[in-house]
Amino acid sequence: MRVTASAAAIAAVLALAGGSAALADDMMHPVLGAHLAGMGEHGVVNIHSYATQGKLCWTFGLHTKGVTGATIRDAHGMVVAHLGMHYAVKGCDAAPKKALDLIEAKPASYWVWVATKSHPGELRGKLFAGMAHM
Repeated sequence: MRVTASAAAIAAVLALAGGSAALADDMMHPVLGAHLAGMGEHGVVNIHSYATQGKLCWTFGLHTKGVTGATIRDAHGMVVAHLGMHYAVKGCDAAPKKALDLIEAKPASYWVWVATKSHPGELRGKLFAGMAHM
């Protein structure tokens, strides 16, 4: 009887720990950054990924004029997520949950491309975990 009570107590503790871990995962919002460069221009972007909500938020620090849009792309240049329909310094937009899970798991496998009126993908930078600073 004593072994059964101990086993039940252990199971209860593990269940509580598992529940709090699941709660922590739901509240986890990875912060990603990238240093952007190209065509003599420089800048940064910081991204907050909310995979469970299928949402991506960003803040750009760019001095480039004529920016038309920005995307997150894989190593082959394929678009994985759009950072808005049109360029905005700050914003949030829906993104596929599967794409966000992949980006969060291996940020260094993805790039942010910023397009301008003159050059698509003019500024580029590889994502990394953490904040980017100028």
